[in-house]
Amino acid sequence: MVRRFIGGALIATGAVLLLYCGVVTYQGWKLSHDSKRWLDSMLRQEQTKERAAMKPPLRARRAQRLPRNGELLAQLEIPRLRLSVPVLEGVEDSDLRIAAGHIPGTAYPWTAGAGNIGIAAHRDRYFRPLKDIRRDDEILLETPTGVRHYRVSGTEIVTPNDTRVLKPDGSEELTLVTCYPFYYVGSAPKRFIVHARQGS
Repeated sequence: MVRRFIGGALIATGAVLLLYCGVVTYQGWKLSHDSKRWLDSMLRQEQTKERAAMKPPLRARRAQRLPRNGELLAQLEIPRLRLSVPVLEGVEDSDLRIAAGHIPGTAYPWTAGAGNIGIAAHRDRYFRPLKDIRRDDEILLETPTGVRHYRVSGTEIVTPNDTRVLKPDGSEELTLVTCYPFYYVGSAPKRFIVHARQGS
């Protein structure tokens, strides 16, 4: 009787976990699917408005307001790794469960001048392919202002409290952050960092 009860409980728990994983996977897939259409639509609308009304560029106007937490900012792509993931504002659990997140306090893609854009994602969700990244790999960051091109300049492994990697150095930078080791079970003790600089 006890074994039958335990067996039933385990099956029910497995079914609930499977359903949860399915829902999260679907949410991530839908967000990724919708984000490209949204970005293309936003870019077309803004270009039409600017031509018709001779408004200042979206880059300048967008900088006047900070995005809300959870707001869609961009689509990050690394063609060689076949990695494509939407980027939301913020790095709360609710954001990183379905997308990559823009790290608050770092530069935005439309920031004028030099800056360091920080983007984080879970290694077991979207950023596991970073284990195979190479120097000079191309990274694309598509936003309503257009597409920015970056080239990987290097990688490093740091402790979680090493915020030095997010500080600007006077150039147009993109920094990707994920947990390390990639196949560590539990809360990983290190962070894997990808540094990239803007350029075609």
